[in-house]
Amino acid sequence: MQTIHLDGGEHAVLLLHGLQSSPAELQPLAKRLHQAGYTVHVPHLRGYGFIQGDTPRSVTHWQDWHVAATAEFLALKSQHTSVAMGGLCIGAVLSLSVAAEQGDKVAALTLMATTLWYDGWSIPWYRFMRYVGYYTPARYLYTYREREPFGLKNAQLRKWIAREMAHKDSTIVGASKLNLPAIQEAERMIAAVKKSLSKVTAPAIVIHAEEDDIASMRNPRYVMANLGSQHKELVTLHNSYHMITVDNEREHVAGETIRFFAAYRSVAHSD
Repeated sequence: MQTIHLDGGEHAVLLLHGLQSSPAELQPLAKRLHQAGYTVHVPHLRGYGFIQGDTPRSVTHWQDWHVAATAEFLALKSQHTSVAMGGLCIGAVLSLSVAAEQGDKVAALTLMATTLWYDGWSIPWYRFMRYVGYYTPARYLYTYREREPFGLKNAQLRKWIAREMAHKDSTIVGASKLNLPAIQEAERMIAAVKKSLSKVTAPAIVIHAEEDDIASMRNPRYVMANLGSQHKELVTLHNSYHMITVDNEREHVAGETIRFFAAYRSVAHSD
C-alpha cells in the first residue's frame, strides 16, 4: 500500500510505519485519528519501506530515512496548527530521530512497540550471525524470513497472515523477508537515537505489549528512563504481541493515542 492521507482538521498527525513495511499496518490507527478530527498522513518512505520489486540494494542509509521523514513533518507543519507524530517498531525510532531534532515543533509523540533491541521471545538464537553478513557479500544474499507468530497474538489474524506470506512478498505486517542492509541501517539509527533521547522534548506516550515477541519490556523502560520529555506516560498492553496497531488491542492503542494527543494539542507551539 502506498501513502495514506486523510484530510481532517487543523491539527495533523504524521505516522511512520515499520522497517520494510508499509502504511497498511497503521491504517486502523489512521482511521481512528481521522474520525477524531485529525488530518492524518502515513507516508511510504522509499529505501526504508517495501514495495513490490524492491531488492536489498533498494535500501538507503538511515540518514536518508531521517531526511525524508523530517520533510514530511515540516510539510505538514507548514499547513497545520500543530503536528503530532509517532510510529510502530523502527518507525517509533525514526519518529524519535525527527523529534530530537525538531524539539518543541512536535506537539506530541506516540511510540508504539519501540524497538531499540531485538530481544523478544520469538527472535531466533542464531540472529547474532547477522554481524558476519553485514561486512561480506552475503549482506545482499541473506534474508530473514518472517515466521509465526508474525507479531500477532490474534490466532485468526495470524492464520490469515501465514497464508498471505506463503505467496506474497508483503502483508499488513510487512515484507515476508527482511534483508541485512535494512537491518544494519536500522541498528545504526538505533545507536544514534539512543544517544539523542535526552534531546526529545515533546510529550510522549509509550505503548508496549508485555508479551512483545520482537522487543521486550526493556525497550519502553529504557525510553521512559532516558527521554528528555517532561511529560511522558507508559501504557502496557496485556493481550497483544508486537504488531499492536493491528492485534487484539488495536482499539485500545488508538484510544490511548487520541486521549494523549488531545491533552497536548492545545498547548502545542504554533511555530
